[in-house]
Amino acid sequence: MDNLEENRFIEPFHRQKLTSRVEVLDCVSGDNFKVEVLGYKSLSGINDPETAQAIYYANQVGMRLKQVKITLQGGEAQIEAGALQYLYGHIQIESKAGGMAGLGKAMLNKLMTNESAFIPRYQGHGCIFLEPCFSHFLTYYLNNEEIICDRGLFYCGEGSLEVSAAMQKNVSSALFGNEGLFQTKIRGTGICVFELPVPASEVHCVHLNNETLKVDGNFALMRTGKIEFTVEKSTKTIFGTLTSGEGLLQTFRGTGKVWLAPTQSVYEQMRVAGIDSLAHAPKSSNNWTDS
Repeated sequence: MDNLEENRFIEPFHRQKLTSRVEVLDCVSGDNFKVEVLGYKSLSGINDPETAQAIYYANQVGMRLKQVKITLQGGEAQIEAGALQYLYGHIQIESKAGGMAGLGKAMLNKLMTNESAFIPRYQGHGCIFLEPCFSHFLTYYLNNEEIICDRGLFYCGEGSLEVSAAMQKNVSSALFGNEGLFQTKIRGTGICVFELPVPASEVHCVHLNNETLKVDGNFALMRTGKIEFTVEKSTKTIFGTLTSGEGLLQTFRGTGKVWLAPTQSVYEQMRVAGIDSLAHAPKSSNNWTDS
């Protein structure tokens, strides 16, 4: 039996097994590039009691093991280093440093954005499967636009996209915005996948039309490039800020989109202080009417 006949025999069997245990949670496709977020319906590879207990509770609470699949039809993908699990087809892998200047720029970019120093590129025809994990993903199509996101959120995308560092434009956002001096900037046209701290269904996309959005906390994940980001007092006066109990607020102005993760702080609080800490709605301690 030659290789062609053998592949024809094995591949349908592989597809049948894959589709029976895995479902497509999200899918975005272009001319020669397609991204699918796959979800494993359940995990059954248990061979010890401790693992069985962990998997049981994971299944009970709805935790889904996910995997990103990229299909190339002559297109190009760029993927965070270390994320690849396996691939098949006619795909070439490149990771260009661009000499000493390129090496220095790549290392600086890693320091500033928390992304990989070198993002491998995959080009050709075939399928790429990234490492399975319990993380959450958001797929987004950039249409000749720019996205500024938190460091480490970029996961993979089309090769046409430019991934670099974005420096905060004012002192207040750099010092008090809890985002650091640099964030990650993705620019161009193409499909991008972001790794989120919360499920995509719990992310709110706020559309601003020459408006202002004020956020009390550090749960704004990303924004379009035309949105101005600053950190400002909650009121115009220091006395008002002190009595309002809100302090400094992340402020977004302009026309575009801002993605928020309101439940992010909830999970963090439960992890640190337990679910009992959320039994009552938080209130300001600066209430002068309390006896």
